[in-house]
Amino acid sequence: MTAMTHAMLKGSNVPLDAMAVRAVLHWTPGAGVPDVDASALLLGSSGRVRSDEDFVFYNQPRHPSGAVRRLPKRSSPEGLTDTIEADLSALDPSVDQVIIAASCDEAAFENVRDLRISLYDAASADGGPLAVFDVRAETGEETAVICGELYRRGEGWKFRAVGQGYPTGLVGLATAFGISVDEAEAAAEPGPAAEPGTAAGSDASTRTLPEPGAPEADSQATVQHQQPAYGYPQPSSAGPGSYGYPQPSTAGGPAYGYPQPSDRPAYGYPQPAAAAAHAADPNFVLPPQGPQFLRS
Repeated sequence: MTAMTHAMLKGSNVPLDAMAVRAVLHWTPGAGVPDVDASALLLGSSGRVRSDEDFVFYNQPRHPSGAVRRLPKRSSPEGLTDTIEADLSALDPSVDQVIIAASCDEAAFENVRDLRISLYDAASADGGPLAVFDVRAETGEETAVICGELYRRGEGWKFRAVGQGYPTGLVGLATAFGISVDEAEAAAEPGPAAEPGTAAGSDASTRTLPEPGAPEADSQATVQHQQPAYGYPQPSSAGPGSYGYPQPSTAGGPAYGYPQPSDRPAYGYPQPAAAAAHAADPNFVLPPQGPQFLRS
């Protein structure tokens, strides 16, 4: 295990001896400071997710393999933390990268103070960080940031400091890497109050899933990113003048999670009856109303 802490610059990388790591996001809370959420994307050799299950975030905090999970938020003397834990030795060989991202729904990252990512050996309870990277907003308009990435290098793994911002939040980030998102249901909802011992917006949150610039090329990385033009909307495929991460697809697709059939009535019971069922009967006559009096 690396004994010293690496203070990283954007685009730099460090080899990892630890095969299970915790990527901890730290920031300082305060008036006007939005809440920050950590998430992870597991990418194959194509630079995209293999399925929607490869997205670990507040509504899907654990990958089906158990190798990557999101831990509850915590308060610490230094501020608030949100953590992604990854057992690199347990990842399927088809996973080449694990992207660690941060997003905030309430405001842009220019309002987030002292954001940084610290990488720890998950097997060491009290050890110092293996690497630290201070994440700074480039334009101030970012609502999602790729803080760093874990990637295969030969038989081992490396960590690279990225710090690339996306102005369209978690939706733009997720769709850029192949996640199917129903944008009609993508608006973020406030999370419930935190339970004792956790920070607001912890895993108890029931928020729904709410695009994009890019890291410098790393000649040692197995998968090289292509960087798109900054802003939104982005073209569905890279072309002249665009560079960077994959662009969100404009093709229709199922909503995130189970696809919803379009030919079925709204969920619930009973369903509205057909209009013909309410048509008036022309032969219907009202019965006599009230008590009837006969004149003698």
